[in-house]
Amino acid sequence: MSEHGTVTSSLFPTYARFPLALVKGEGSWLWDDQGNKYLDFMCGLAVTNLGHAPEQVKQALVRQLDELWHVSNLFHIPDQEAAAKLLTDRSCADAVFFCNSGAEANEAAIKLARRYHQQVLQNGRYEIITFSQSFHGRTLATLTATGQEKVKEGFHPLPAGFKTVPLHDVAALEAAIGEQTAAIMIETVQAEGGVHLVEPAFMHRVAKLCEEHGLLLIVDEIQTGMGRTGKLFSYEHYGIEPDIFTLAKGLGSGFPVGAMLAKAPLREAFGPGSHGSTFGGTPIAAAVVKATLETYVSEGVVEQAADAGKYLLGRLQEKLADNPFVREIRGRGLIVGIECDGAVGDLITAARSRGLLVVTAGPQVIRLLPNLLVSRAEIDQAVDILAGLLAEQTVSTRGSNA
Repeated sequence: MSEHGTVTSSLFPTYARFPLALVKGEGSWLWDDQGNKYLDFMCGLAVTNLGHAPEQVKQALVRQLDELWHVSNLFHIPDQEAAAKLLTDRSCADAVFFCNSGAEANEAAIKLARRYHQQVLQNGRYEIITFSQSFHGRTLATLTATGQEKVKEGFHPLPAGFKTVPLHDVAALEAAIGEQTAAIMIETVQAEGGVHLVEPAFMHRVAKLCEEHGLLLIVDEIQTGMGRTGKLFSYEHYGIEPDIFTLAKGLGSGFPVGAMLAKAPLREAFGPGSHGSTFGGTPIAAAVVKATLETYVSEGVVEQAADAGKYLLGRLQEKLADNPFVREIRGRGLIVGIECDGAVGDLITAARSRGLLVVTAGPQVIRLLPNLLVSRAEIDQAVDILAGLLAEQTVSTRGSNA
């Protein structure tokens, strides 16, 4: 305690933390250090896709902890090869680079795109086009790629080589393409930017422009990948194949790991010494990724997520259809946004007091991110809590306007 009675911390105050210390998790549930129980519709921001402490992944982690932790990527790591093959066998990619986070995966994608154009094609291209309200990470390159000014404040000068255009504005996108353009980088769902879904016609136009201009198509699947949208990878909804896509969050069931995946022609750009990561794809991380992917296959996780997502959207639409405070319910699979006619911060707090953990996606959007194995009963419980809170919000708003 300080002399003024406030709590001091040795941590940088970079997070606006909830007033909770969570100490235990199982499936869809979390417990705090006071013994309170919470239904988790945040999943650590779309990370614990198999729920908390999934048994098959836990067993693989425990086995690996007893065998080998770290050797560096100067040696072959068998589970890393196996995990990469599981990913490429189920995607349009041919090669995988493992790292530690989504930002690092996107950083690798940016580097690969530039190096492919400069070292392989030898055309000198380097610019990446991204979209307003996107979110790609917090390294200097990935925050520059991000289409939100608030994440860039205080970090200038930013790296050159990025252009941002409005989402769904074909004319602006076409005008932004120039002689130095190397790639277009896009999320299929702008999760942090408000849970906005990219329209199929626009995505197809993006892919066509890449083809016409010799650009690489990069799809950021950090939050949407690993079954979150009801497909293993969200680009599958559009019938397109990116040249590069990135994963993290759900890839390791809560263990920190990321991956950048690309098609075969791009292998040449990332030869020995071109890129690296000390902790990327360690024996521990590789064992966790392999077990996570094996669980997806053995338990039909993606199919369950698709069904649960339809059920969740249906229940929300049924319960909130007549609520004037609710502007729109949108989402795909188990990433859902409830856009409201006002700030939702107090609703997030109220939900927590009733045992439900949810998070925002901008000041007026409640974002729901349950695990992919969430039960119908758990969905019903969450929807009932939210419907009750939003009904109370409507009464409160009407009263204040009377």
